[in-house]
Order: sequence, then structure tokens, then C-alpha cells
Amino acid sequence: MEVKNVVESLVWNNLDSVLAHKEGACRCERCRADIAAYALNRLKPRYVVTAEGEVYVKAEFLTPQFQLDVITALAEAVNQVSEHPNHGQPEE
Repeated sequence: MEVKNVVESLVWNNLDSVLAHKEGACRCERCRADIAAYALNRLKPRYVVTAEGEVYVKAEFLTPQFQLDVITALAEAVNQVSEHPNHGQPEE
């Protein structure tokens, strides 16, 4: 059985729409991963083990506050990574 953080998929699903609003933001694989990691570190994880649990958490995303939390964390992440990009840095 797999344990899944549903918030991670919500972050990845909303990343492109938030990036679209930031002109000049790098969209390389490294920066996208840095943005997702930054946002996820600021959001409460929602772990599930069943499909029903995943549906419940995704339904929770429909509430305005949860949407705002995810979009705000992503917007902050885009700004932070845009100011301090790590692309071109050696992998650790």
C-alpha cells in the first residue's frame, strides 16, 4: 500500500498556472522542482492511503481557503526561486 501526500499533486497541478503570472520566471526542471519544494515546505501535508482519502482531500481543495493557501505558497515560491535560481548549479 502506498502513502501519498495529496498536497504534492495539487502543487504540481497548479504550478504552471502560477508560473504563467510571473514574467521572466525560469521554467527549467530544476527551478520547477525548487518551486514545488519551497511551496510544499510551507503547506501542511495531507497524507492518504486510499483512493477515497485522496478524493476527500481533493474535494477540500475546492474550499477557497485551501486554494488560497496552495496558490499563495506557490506564488511565494516562484518569487523566491526567481530571485535566487539554482539552475546551472551543480547537483548535490
